[in-house]
Amino acid sequence: MPDRSWAPPEPYDLRRSLLVLRRGPYDPAFRAAGDGAIWRATRTPEGPATLRVVRGRSGSVDGTAWGPGADWALERLPALLGADDEPEAFVACHRLVAQAVRRHGGLRLIRTGLVLESLIPSILEQRVTTEEAHRAWRLLLRWYGEPAPGPGAELGMWVMPEPRVLARVPSWDWHRAGVDGKRSAAVLRAVRLARRMEEAAGMALPEAMARLRAVPGIGPWTAAETLQRVLGAPDAITVGDLHLPGIIGHALGGGERDADDERMLELLAPYAGQRYRAARLILLTGVAPARRAPRQRHANIARL
Repeated sequence: MPDRSWAPPEPYDLRRSLLVLRRGPYDPAFRAAGDGAIWRATRTPEGPATLRVVRGRSGSVDGTAWGPGADWALERLPALLGADDEPEAFVACHRLVAQAVRRHGGLRLIRTGLVLESLIPSILEQRVTTEEAHRAWRLLLRWYGEPAPGPGAELGMWVMPEPRVLARVPSWDWHRAGVDGKRSAAVLRAVRLARRMEEAAGMALPEAMARLRAVPGIGPWTAAETLQRVLGAPDAITVGDLHLPGIIGHALGGGERDADDERMLELLAPYAGQRYRAARLILLTGVAPARRAPRQRHANIARL
């Protein structure tokens, strides 16, 4: 049961920074405990690991890990917590965004360095409600994953299945989990190319986007949703989302209601290189146009 501490520069918001990894309130791989600790079940290159992180009395973030992948997880703990992020490079160009920076200055973009654990749930979130996607993720982990090492199992946590296990999920179980043929086929293609997918964690954003999008069924929305978490890339803006353009248009365009992706990117042009961070800060303000359609949000908007 190794341990490691990291002293973040202040301000620092542990919960807000890591919450982007949670796939719904009942994600078997993520727990936010009442004592402020964040628990994470993950599959590292060295095997499964359970990681617990919490703010210490001195202001440090203290990490404890269990399982075959514990050393790997702790070695990369600072990156996971946002040590590689440079929020000071961000310059607010709008009053609303400047207010968000002041209020949420502790937000850091985290870097997991693990592709499939973000790619698979992102594929599941394509073209469906977040509730449907989160249910499918829970069922796949409980049916085909394995109990998290150490105390993670006592918390009811599960580690994502290995790629070779996911590759053998029968069609009827995809159906039972509510995953249609297009999404299950995309998952199967990704896990059969698991090694090449994981290589994207060591690439710059454009090359990583190209690597993921070379797989049929992985488009710009899915690739961006994945690499925001894998690389902590501040410019990995999501396009193709149902609601994000309207929110950005409303926030930055003087109350616009019908912005599309092109208009969203135009409004975010002053934040070139930092468009994902700008979008997250805008989402954290809660400013959004009144809905005129049934509620159906993609995962990134539901969580951020």
